[in-house]
Amino acid sequence: MSRRTLTEGAQRAIDAARRLAAEMRHAEALPVHLLWALLNEESRAFDILNRCGVTLEMLRAPQPLDEASATEAGGTEPGSAAPAPGSTVPTDTAPNDASDDDLADLTRAFLSALEGSASSDVASENTPAYSHPANSHRLNPELLRIEAAHGELRDVLQAAQQHVMKAKLEHEVTSEHLLQALLSVPSSARELLSARGLTLESLREFSAQETPPDPVRVDFAIDWERDIPEHRTAAYRILDASANRAREGLRVVEDYVRFTLDDAHLSRLLKTSRHRLTALLQMLDADRLIAARDTQADVGTTIHTASEMSRQSPLDVARASLKRVQEAARTLEEYSKVVAPAAEPDSDAAALPEQFGRLRYDLYTLEKAILQTSRSQRDLADCQVYLLLTTDLCRLDVESVLQAAMQAGVRIVQVREKQMADRELIAHGRRLRELTRAAGVRLIFNDRPDLAVLCEADGVHVGQEELTVRDVRRVVGPDMLIGVSTHSLEQARQAVLDGAGYIGVGPVFSSKTKSFSSGELVGLDLIRAVADEIALPWFAIGGIDSARIEQVRDAGARRIAVSSAICGADQPGPAAAGLVRVLQER
Repeated sequence: MSRRTLTEGAQRAIDAARRLAAEMRHAEALPVHLLWALLNEESRAFDILNRCGVTLEMLRAPQPLDEASATEAGGTEPGSAAPAPGSTVPTDTAPNDASDDDLADLTRAFLSALEGSASSDVASENTPAYSHPANSHRLNPELLRIEAAHGELRDVLQAAQQHVMKAKLEHEVTSEHLLQALLSVPSSARELLSARGLTLESLREFSAQETPPDPVRVDFAIDWERDIPEHRTAAYRILDASANRAREGLRVVEDYVRFTLDDAHLSRLLKTSRHRLTALLQMLDADRLIAARDTQADVGTTIHTASEMSRQSPLDVARASLKRVQEAARTLEEYSKVVAPAAEPDSDAAALPEQFGRLRYDLYTLEKAILQTSRSQRDLADCQVYLLLTTDLCRLDVESVLQAAMQAGVRIVQVREKQMADRELIAHGRRLRELTRAAGVRLIFNDRPDLAVLCEADGVHVGQEELTVRDVRRVVGPDMLIGVSTHSLEQARQAVLDGAGYIGVGPVFSSKTKSFSSGELVGLDLIRAVADEIALPWFAIGGIDSARIEQVRDAGARRIAVSSAICGADQPGPAAAGLVRVLQER
């Protein structure tokens, strides 16, 4: 039987029985040892035995033995009671009041079994029948590991397990199950208990008639501030360490976004998060945080792994710090629950756990935006000119225009066909997919995530009126690139947080492909504003051609999206090459 099938009380009783057998130099633990162990510690079995009149005092004071019996039982003085194993018999203990000769004989037989079952190959004539627990450390350690692999105690344990299985609702062997087993397996212990009127049937009746005691009325509440100060000290120590970890981690990430990505938008959001964290921490008692700090005794200051001591790039540093900040925010959220009860119920401090939780969720969004920006900068580094390939605008056949543009340096192409039926569009998209894949050029579908999946495209582009980034992601999965058209700085900022892989910014000028009112044209001002804030790759779009590209470039655009400037050219290859060259000059 494994320890997992025993309650702690039952395991202690079995361990005590085995220690008793070892101290008495017995070859194995027996039911008599287990009965003695059950009478030595308060438990459910102890309570039942005492209520039925079976106590240690009863066993310590049996009917007087004659001199011959006493000598055989344990070598005690004639007429004296046998001593309790591992204890001293009180000198003022009165004899048992029982006058029944059979009962006295059973008690003497029990004690004789307890005293006289020592193995002859373990004990010698110079070895005492048992040792007091205070001297148990002098015993051979092997004797202390006696297991009931054989003998009657094994049968008792098996019987206890069977009682548990019959109970159905219970899963562990308790001390009461051990007592039931003692009453089930033949032994001197069972005979003694039976003579005292305790049988398996009477135990069941006893348990059925017993009513649980009334619950104790609790008329006090724990004052965490007064009654358990060590809990609050530990909580403040954890909060202090986590607060420092979160502040430091946010600064590390902010430095990466500021100096590596050059992203003013995300830098501002990170700075705002730092200020939010500071404001939340001010709701905690600063004096208690400092008083609870114990850096010299912090075992974690000397624990390091090889991986955390090595970083391959600034991005690796930022990624690790993002995780560290999130972990610290979770710790702040959880352990602030310990100190929050000290605050007024409706106060800001009482809402600290929830506020830390909100900060943590916002950090998840920032992590996504930061890592997506880093990934897109890497993946789209060679994409300066984005061709919006439209059949109706091409003077040459569409495949010839595509081939010429790719040879001229165009590395990303969008299938933009508003008039084609779905079957025709998917066949068209699959032909373009073959050509772009062979050239190592990215293929994007306009507005149609379903067709992008069917054509195995690299991404999808949507406008403000089409599907959201979230909905597109559910259709295309985690790998495809998602582009979003934006017409204001706020839309551009939101697209970054939504997880867009790139954004389009415009319309800058009027276009041949789509008519706009003067109010819809964003002009160069939006180009400048986005250039100042957004590091996620973005493409200026709308009416850009060889005559206007320098204006757009000088306003801060590093990438452009065009259609007529290449599709409508007599020589699409040179037209595309000229646009690429102008963007690379700066």
